[in-house]
Amino acid sequence: MTKVRMNTELRNKLFNKMKNVFENEDTQEREAYLQARENVDLEYSVAHNLAKEVVERSYPTEDVAILRTFKKKYGSPCDVVAKDKCFYFAHSEDKDEDGDITETKSHFDFGLFGNLNGSEYDSEEGKKFAFAYYREDLKAMDCNPDIYAQQNENKDNPHKTKHVDECSKALGYNGNSYSSNNNSIGMNKTFDDQYYLDVIGTSYCRSRAIACTKDEYTMFEQWRVAKANLVSKHQTWIDTIQKQCDQLKIGLKAYRYLSEGIELATELGIQVDEAELIRTNSTGLTIYNPSNLASMIKGMKNKQSANTREAKILARKKYEESLN
Repeated sequence: MTKVRMNTELRNKLFNKMKNVFENEDTQEREAYLQARENVDLEYSVAHNLAKEVVERSYPTEDVAILRTFKKKYGSPCDVVAKDKCFYFAHSEDKDEDGDITETKSHFDFGLFGNLNGSEYDSEEGKKFAFAYYREDLKAMDCNPDIYAQQNENKDNPHKTKHVDECSKALGYNGNSYSSNNNSIGMNKTFDDQYYLDVIGTSYCRSRAIACTKDEYTMFEQWRVAKANLVSKHQTWIDTIQKQCDQLKIGLKAYRYLSEGIELATELGIQVDEAELIRTNSTGLTIYNPSNLASMIKGMKNKQSANTREAKILARKKYEESLN
């Protein structure tokens, strides 16, 4: 049989099949990423239960209920209770070199796109966490949740921006993550809605530091570290896949014949159906199957109906004869 020559389409098919296997292999890096994500869920539960306790200590539920009653009775002048998912927590149990008590505080955002560094504003770190946390969901929607990890050493560029925007949109992100009345939808909204708590005041969270103990503060930091660890483990895992894919691209580009690519896949323990690769074109249609190809060609013909000019003349003659 004549050897099948490699072309761009066959190279891409082989590359995508092997890359998919790389991403689903049970490697140490992938397991570390999955464990980091499980730990995030655990830390979120612990930190939010603690946040509820700390917040309600400063804003008792009975006070919140009274103020809501006043709002109902007196309207906007008493509109001072709101729900929020980000808080400034502060403790005053440390001392400086002079022995004076110092305040330690930071911004903690429980939202999906919440920052990881204590800033009250949006950051790419928050997006990296969101993409890593919902990786499978984004992949299922034909998005690329690995874009930050893949472009880790690159500056912003159109390719990166395109995929970041697609992932953000797919998750329902729309607006500033720190805002208590943002316009998030979908998975973003579902995630955030779990973590809203009642607070009293009309100012943004930066002006209402909520008191906590040093131990409680440490637990909040531990939760935020868990989020950062997920981003780090995701980066490490994707780095290993990228290195494999880089070498794979070099090899496939050098191969002249499809059989060489099939041999590579076999050596890697990946089963590839050569006949299927050849039969299937880029649209997924098996065009080299005679039946399918015939159907495709027939579908391209603009056939005239049976009601042709000759048929119309014959029908007219029969009609005139019937009148005589």
